[in-house]
Amino acid sequence: MSALRWAAGCLYGAKRWMYRGGRPGFPARVLNRLSAVQYSAGVLSPARAMTLEVRGRRSGRTVSVPVVVVDHDGGRYLVSTLGNEVNWVRNVRAAGGRAVVRRGHREAVRLVEVASKDRAPVLRRYVAVAPGARPHIPLASDAPLTAFERIADSYPVFRITADGPPRRQGHGHAGRQ
Repeated sequence: MSALRWAAGCLYGAKRWMYRGGRPGFPARVLNRLSAVQYSAGVLSPARAMTLEVRGRRSGRTVSVPVVVVDHDGGRYLVSTLGNEVNWVRNVRAAGGRAVVRRGHREAVRLVEVASKDRAPVLRRYVAVAPGARPHIPLASDAPLTAFERIADSYPVFRITADGPPRRQGHGHAGRQ
């Protein structure tokens, strides 16, 4: 076994341990808070890294979660690598999909859940570009699409769409001199 493969195995094992039971333990919660701040600012983080802000279904407070946004066929998507029972998924569903993504600026969005039958290509793309997903999704990015179809029910996928009125183009107002 190469040193790189051994190190990756150790990191993946640590990540699975931090999320045992499908929920973040104390170390994961601390790291998630730090990542959320870092991703929101867009500093020293991958371009796909953002912070998802959604209203808590019980507390009503804004909950911030670090996420990786993946592009596929002209759309942007979020994937829950911990499945249906993770809090951010429950909160998004309770909020009717309304949320905010942040990376340097706030963007109000609507997260539209993708039907299970349509998730496989997005899941495969997600595994290819989101290293943090690999310990949680049991397939390699080069696995056949049919393998992703078999696990698609277990991993919610949300398409990111604009929420609110479209922004005006240009810098001035019509009729203003």
